[in-house]
Amino acid sequence: MQPPSRRTFLALGLITLTSACTTGGTDVDPNGDVMPGNKGPGPDPDNPVRLRAIAATDTLLSAYDTLLATPGAQTALLQPLRAETAQHRAALAYGVPAASVPPAPGTPTATPSSTPTPAALAALEHQTAQSHLADLGAARPPLARLLASVAAASALHATTLGAPPDQPDPAAAPTPAATPGAALPALQKALSAEHAAIYGYGVVGAHLPEDQQRADARTYYAAHQAQRDAWQRLLTTLGATPTPAAGGYQLPFPVTDAPTATKLAAHLETRLTTVYADLVADLPTPHRRAAAIALRDCTLRAHHWGAPTTPFPGIPDPLPTPTVTRPN
Repeated sequence: MQPPSRRTFLALGLITLTSACTTGGTDVDPNGDVMPGNKGPGPDPDNPVRLRAIAATDTLLSAYDTLLATPGAQTALLQPLRAETAQHRAALAYGVPAASVPPAPGTPTATPSSTPTPAALAALEHQTAQSHLADLGAARPPLARLLASVAAASALHATTLGAPPDQPDPAAAPTPAATPGAALPALQKALSAEHAAIYGYGVVGAHLPEDQQRADARTYYAAHQAQRDAWQRLLTTLGATPTPAAGGYQLPFPVTDAPTATKLAAHLETRLTTVYADLVADLPTPHRRAAAIALRDCTLRAHHWGAPTTPFPGIPDPLPTPTVTRPN
């Protein structure tokens, strides 16, 4: 088993050039295990959480259908987002007895009397994301990971529909609640990932012109520094020695100009979504929200840099559904 820091660097596409202190840990299931079946007698304890998430998603699907049925609807924008939301519902409903799940909403046959707006739909996406985050503590780890991923996708939908990006959430800051020792390797892995991302953003900023892109890179560089500091403080509070940064990292591809710099930024943020999706499952409930917010923020930054979108940020598609392509 590889030490977490090196596994994190490999996940980020950055290989350590100078050795850093590492901490052993438990490997994450490479298959994701996002959809566990009911392996024992009796009902799945996750079913109440799943049913709440399905209900929230059905409300969202109905809103998409209503807006799509209005004259002049932005079909090219709305249909891919609606298709991704349908994939979320299918993943959330997987394994739940069919009799417990209401039929999925369909396209309405009549035009509603009041015309909804993309702004109202964006607000509903945000509300749905918040409802998923609120249930993180009630879900078992694999479902918590899925909820965090779907919440990140909903946040991205909201910004695509014109809502401003979510602001930092002080309530999501990691707190020094009692943490089982098994969670420490996962926290060290997240810290190592932030060390690698900070190094990568140093390279990104050096190859961008003095324009809005470089300003954005500075902002995101500072955000990763703040996230690094938060994990360091938490680890110190828990009596662990934070993993230090390595002396250098090998980039996944040469960075020689602005296009390759933005490509690297997109690569770093996309790889971090995987780290944070795994972290949601690895951490106990007091810290899941902090990891889920980090997943959301990396998802939005990856999209900003032009990374391809996915219905499930940070995890492979949990069901064999077709890939949805939508404009960035």
